[in-house]
Amino acid sequence: MFRKINDKVSVSPQISLDDIAAAKAEGVRLIVNNRPDGEEPTAPQSADIEAAAKAAGIAYIAIPITHSGFSAPQVDAMIAALDGAEGKTLAYCRSGTRSTLLWSLAQAKQGVSPDEIARLAGNAGYDITPVRAMVDALAGGTD
Repeated sequence: MFRKINDKVSVSPQISLDDIAAAKAEGVRLIVNNRPDGEEPTAPQSADIEAAAKAAGIAYIAIPITHSGFSAPQVDAMIAALDGAEGKTLAYCRSGTRSTLLWSLAQAKQGVSPDEIARLAGNAGYDITPVRAMVDALAGGTD
């Protein structure tokens, strides 16, 4: 269920409370929730996942991304979360796409090659085309 982007970051569709143990077993030390509360009322909400993560000794942060798009503060929050992570990170949303796209923007802002970002996302089964122009701009338009 968890899709590995690189050695430190995996993404996933919505996780359940039971998935917290699986994440811990895989060495996840930080869970990043990119799904806004209420998007799917029957899914575990932010407070539920946060409580289960903390009970398992996993750090947790919510950076909700609505379908309206991405903002600079969200990109900066993702950079800070990943920079502060001690070990592996699991980011999730409804399908894993928003988590992957936010990761892509964060990587681009830190100077990672857009083609490398696209390759890594593609290896995990995600297409960064919806944000490719933003990735290119954040990376300085070079590749």
